[in-house]
Parts: sequence; structure tokens; C-alpha cells
Amino acid sequence: MNNRLYPLKFKPVYKDKIWGGSKIRDQLKLDFSPLSNCGEAWILSGVEGNQTLVENGFLAGNELNELVEVYMDDLVGGKVYQKFQNQFPVLVKIIDANDWLSIQVHPDDELAAMRHNGSGKTEMWYVMGADQGAELISGFNQAIDRDRYVKSLREKQLKSIMNFEPVSKGDVFYMPSGRVHALGPGIMLAEIQQTSDLTYRIYDWERVDDKGNSRELHTALALDAIDFEFYDEYRTIYDEKLNATVPLVESKYFTTRIIQFNEPVNKDISGLDSFIIYLCTEGKAMLHFRDGTIDINPGETILIPAELPEIMFIPEKETILLEVFID
Repeated sequence: MNNRLYPLKFKPVYKDKIWGGSKIRDQLKLDFSPLSNCGEAWILSGVEGNQTLVENGFLAGNELNELVEVYMDDLVGGKVYQKFQNQFPVLVKIIDANDWLSIQVHPDDELAAMRHNGSGKTEMWYVMGADQGAELISGFNQAIDRDRYVKSLREKQLKSIMNFEPVSKGDVFYMPSGRVHALGPGIMLAEIQQTSDLTYRIYDWERVDDKGNSRELHTALALDAIDFEFYDEYRTIYDEKLNATVPLVESKYFTTRIIQFNEPVNKDISGLDSFIIYLCTEGKAMLHFRDGTIDINPGETILIPAELPEIMFIPEKETILLEVFID
């Protein structure tokens, strides 16, 4: 029996959110029952208490971090294992916003370690679909300081200093820790982020749940986390090319590229010294590897072990994959 590592699929962890919708089920065919809606599908997660389980091959049923502990360098790569040990360092989600998410910010590594004994949260968004008129918030729309921000928050004028961005399919936004942001209704996107669940809510649109309760805010905690700088551009600009691998985001936490293809794609990954995650945002392809084949469909990820030397994708139709690794 062949017990070598192989490309791994995982069973998502579904999250019922007050702002969630039905697109994850209706468009991606991911069954989140018995939930009434699904705001987030954690499709690859090593967050304790929310780990995804392998669903294919002889490792089916194992948690992600269990695999890291057993296979170490062979799964994640030598430099990655040395830095992160038995914690898988990247969390991948699909988010469906049927209403505004809270205006929020995430702490950086230093603040998260000091306050929570955890990691910060830098992330990026790839928009898989957006209704007409959809928009999101990324950063501030003007130069601002801490005092001006506090005054706007106290006077309930926070929206007036936020940078609202119109959103279309294929848009990319990088959200480093410290950047105030919010996702608006009508958007479904893929989120690539550090393995962390630390969020400081600043404003929740005066919203209450079905019992009349407001969600907890963290306005005081957020003050030390916020980057008050104004930036000329918040959107990530990239070239859309067919049958090419195009860079999107490069950071110390993850590197993300996009591959849009209608022809076979060969990948020699022997020198990378990192796992690779492939997330399919549309289309369908067959992955060929040393011991067999596996398909990838919209809303699915495949985790490629670091020790796997070479793979090939053959598309059934034009397909888009996000490629994620640690450089």
C-alpha cells in the first residue's frame, strides 16, 4: 500500500453569521446545512477548535495541524516548519456578505502577542463575485490622526472618513494588520490570511440580533491597532493574463498568485521549500500528480505537500486558481 503524501482536500468548517447569505451553497454547491445561512466557509484552517479535516485518501479524518506534527518538513517545507512548528500558518476562507460586516481592524503580531499570546492578522481579498453597486471599506479617505478618528467615532461620523471602494469580480485588496476595513453586501470573496481569529470591531451599523442584542465592540482595544496613514491606492493592481502565473500579493505571511488557464499547466515545485495551496474560484480542472489524479472545483482547495516535486493541471474549461505559499 502506498502511504506517500499526496494532494489533500479538506472538509470546510461553516460559520453562521448575522450578515451571511446563501451564495456559498447556491453558487459553489457547498452544503452548509443545517445552518440557515453561511457567512464564512473556512476551507483550510489550523485554528484551534476550527481545524479542517482531510476528506480524501488514507489521511481522511485527520486535522490539519496533526498532519503538520507528523509530517513536518515534508508537508510544509523546512523553513516554514522551523518558523511555525506545528501550527499551519495560513487560513483560507470564502466569505459571503449579505449585509455589511462590522467596521473592524486586526492587531499586528507584536500587539497580538502582548495582549492575546497569539498572532496578528494580515489578510487579502480576491473578489469571486459582486452584485451591481457593491462596495467595501478599506482604510481612510483623507489624512487623519488619532484625535480626529476618536472625535468622528464619538460623534457617530465614522463613515464620513472611511474610504469606500466600488467592487467588481476579480478585484484584489491587501489588508495588512492595522488597516480599518469592512466588507459590504453583495460580495463573495476568497480570503487568504494569517492563522488568527483576532478581530476588533469598531462599528456595527447599530445592528442587533433576533433577541435585540448588539454585538460586542472593541473600540478601546482598536485604538492601538489602527494604522492612521492615508494611502493613495488601496486596491491591488495586476495584469490579467491567460495561461500565465500572475503575482497578486507578496508578504512575509503569504505569497499569492493567480492562474487563469484553458491549457494544461505544469508546475515544478521541487525547489520552493513550502506547501502550496490551490483555491479554485471558477471553472474546473484535473490535478495530475505522481500517484494519480484529483479534481478541483469552485470553492475547493487542494493542499500540495512541500515534498511533492511536480504537478500538472488540465482544465475541463477555463479555470481560475489562486496559488498560495510562503516564500
